[in-house]
Amino acid sequence: MAVKVFVVDDSAVVRQALAHMLSGNAEVELIGSAPNPLLAMDMIRKNPPDVLLLDIEMPGMDGLTFLRQIMSGTPIPTVICSTLSTEGSKVALEALSAGAVAVLAKPKLGLKQFLDESRREMIQTLKTAAKSRPRARTGGSESAAGRSQVNRAPVLSSVHAFAMNKPVVIGSSTGGTQALEVVLTALPADAPGIAITQHMPEKFTAMYASRLNGICAMNVREAKDGDRLERGVALIAPGGLHMQLRKVSGQYYVVVADGPPVNRHKPSVDVLFKSAADCGGRDVLGIIMTGMGDDGARGMKVLHDGGARTIAQNEETCVVFGMPKEAIKLQAVDDILPLENIARAILQFDSRA
Repeated sequence: MAVKVFVVDDSAVVRQALAHMLSGNAEVELIGSAPNPLLAMDMIRKNPPDVLLLDIEMPGMDGLTFLRQIMSGTPIPTVICSTLSTEGSKVALEALSAGAVAVLAKPKLGLKQFLDESRREMIQTLKTAAKSRPRARTGGSESAAGRSQVNRAPVLSSVHAFAMNKPVVIGSSTGGTQALEVVLTALPADAPGIAITQHMPEKFTAMYASRLNGICAMNVREAKDGDRLERGVALIAPGGLHMQLRKVSGQYYVVVADGPPVNRHKPSVDVLFKSAADCGGRDVLGIIMTGMGDDGARGMKVLHDGGARTIAQNEETCVVFGMPKEAIKLQAVDDILPLENIARAILQFDSRA
């Protein structure tokens, strides 16, 4: 059965180009479009789509406000497709925090060529979004950062503040930006060092890390080659580069470098997990969270077989139960936990002798 898509974009050229792009694919059906959210509301209420393809900058009501309204009622899986300047990227991160499944950047010029070249990625993203299960959110027009700041207290207390740093490695994809926020905002300033690979375009990771740094007790930043992974620090792999863990004289560091995509991704969760298994063994905690596909599953198997403790996010709290499901299939997982219990599990692991 074809995935039903509704487009909201103020550009007639964009709507026509998207209609042309989707018209020749049996897996995706364009059921309607609107130039702004005000007109779209009635249309999608009468004929609900499987996926909403939404622009951000539009007259009357912007896409972010519309997205928050949708997510506060009956959530519809939503993919943002917008021209993303530096400022636009910040808004796109707000959209991900508000519940968008994915963000696709469109150029100001050469739109038709771009859509022709990215047709496969667009259709795959829409199909992935249709399988997601966005959760209803409250907060209305309140900013995502504001909501996170309100919800972060009380931060869990560290149960072993002066223990050696036993590294935590986390991999996530679709839905991961929201899930990581839940985990990291619940951890104290002296939590064990965390290395994170989240599938995300390169222009997003620095701003995403900065945003998390502003709402977390831990120091969260985009990783740079040679950064030390120490207590109270969470390092996020830069988009477009792989991140690996290394141990030198008892201390953990990250290696950030280019290389071919692994499992179609760069950064790849498998790359991080396998490197952590090589240098950390049973001292590592590996966590795989919401995401489409199987990136990280084989790396988690290597971690698990090497004596590391491994955790997968449960199906009920995943936006997409793809990556955790594949790791579970490989018998690479010690525990399957709901999202809200993962931060506590990190601290329990940290307190282990």
